[in-house]
Parts: sequence; C-alpha cells; structure tokens
Amino acid sequence: MSKEKIKDPTDLSVEEKLRNLYTLQSLLSEIDKIKTLRGELPLEVQDLEDEIEGLTTRIEKINSEIEQLKKEISERTVGIEGNKANIERYKAQIDNVRNNREYDNLSKQIEYAELDNQLNEKRIGEAKTLMAERAEEAANSTALVAERRADLDIKKNELEEIISETKAEEDKLREKAKNVELTIETRLLSAFKRIRKNSRNGLGIVYVQRDACGGCFNKIPPQRQLDIRMRKKIIVCEFCGRIMIDPELAGVEIAPAVTEEKPKRKRAVARKKEEE
Repeated sequence: MSKEKIKDPTDLSVEEKLRNLYTLQSLLSEIDKIKTLRGELPLEVQDLEDEIEGLTTRIEKINSEIEQLKKEISERTVGIEGNKANIERYKAQIDNVRNNREYDNLSKQIEYAELDNQLNEKRIGEAKTLMAERAEEAANSTALVAERRADLDIKKNELEEIISETKAEEDKLREKAKNVELTIETRLLSAFKRIRKNSRNGLGIVYVQRDACGGCFNKIPPQRQLDIRMRKKIIVCEFCGRIMIDPELAGVEIAPAVTEEKPKRKRAVARKKEEE
C-alpha cells in the first residue's frame, strides 16, 4: 500500500473505519495464532533464565561467605599463636616476680590468653562446620545450575525452531497490520488496542452472531442490531465494550437458522384412520 493512496483516516466513513478495523483485527488474530504455536515456551525460557540468574547470585553470595569464614579462621589462628607466645612469655616472667601484685597481674594475663584461645578454637570449629555446610550448598546449587542450563538449551532450541518456521509469515502479517493502522485515526486505533489488550481472546472488534455479541455472547437488542447494520456510528457492546460490526461488512456469511417442521399430528391421525 503506497502512502500516496492513503486517505486521511478522519475523512473515512464509519463503514470504511469499521472495515479497516476488522481487517486489522483479522491480521492481529493470525499473529496471535502464531504466538499460540509457541505455547508456554517463551515463559518457560524466561523462568529458567531467571532461576539460573538467581542460583548464580546465590552461589556468588555463598562463595563470598566462605571467603569471609576462611579469613576469620586465619585471623583467629593467628590470634591463638599470638596468645600462646604471650603465655610462654608470661610464664617466664612469673618466675622472676618481686611481689604478689606482679604475680597476680601475670596470672590474669595468662588466664585471659587461655580463655581467648578457647573462644577462638570454638569459633574456628563453628566456622569450619558452617563453611562445610556452605560448600555443600554451593556444590548442590552449581549442579542445579548445570541441570537448568541443559533444560534451557533444549527449550531455547525448540523455541528458535518454531520461531524460524513462522518468522517470515509473522513479519509479513506485521507489515500488513502496520499499513492498515495507517488508515485508522489515532483515537480510534488507541481505543481498539486498549479494548483488545483487556480482552482475554484479543478481540477488539467482533461481529454479531445469533443476535449476540461475538465476544461475550450476551444478547443484543433488535434496535441495537439495526443500528449496527446501519453503519452510521461506532457502536460498542454494552457488556464487554468490544466494537461491534455486522457480519456482512465483516465478510462473514451467516448460515440461516434451520427450523424443524413440527409433525402434523391431526393429518397423521386421519391418514391412519383411512388405512384402517
């Protein structure tokens, strides 16, 4: 569709506007069908990517915690060695004290150093236990990441295969839809997209089916049906808000309702009596 041939959308009649909207809806519905072929694969791929990212962050956090525990163990080990050296020095000094005050002071220093070593050894033991737990947790998470990456590769390959098969058709439909959008005034197009977005089946414009809305299937009063067939103004369903169009304008042939003829009981009874 060349740009020279495109009329100003605001100058179009209601009938032309409705026809263009329904054409756009048909194209978008075809695109929706293609997306349906992909099923839940895009969501599954996204979920796996999110899970892998979460696990990777968790592993990094665990490894950082392990490094902190190693640092703590190293610092407490240095503290123990320092306390041991001090204890040896205090014991050597205690043999040369001149009064009870010096003796008591050195004895307390030895006692404090020994208590500090006991505390350091306890904390080192706790840190080693926690470090082992965190290492196991990191290993399990790493194995889980590998498993999820394998699943992700499979899902991505499936999705890419489906996309490659339908990409050309989808691109063609999107180009057509883009050209049709140029024939629809901005305000009407925005309203249509808003209605379509809020509809579960993605229908923004529907035709009348069996005296009912083709979107929500609520009955439409005869007078309103007549207004829809007149094509004088844009009419929306009072129940679901979808734009309404008559089947003829939508290019849809509605098969006439077939009514079964009731058996004529009296004639059948009379025929039976004649036979008798």
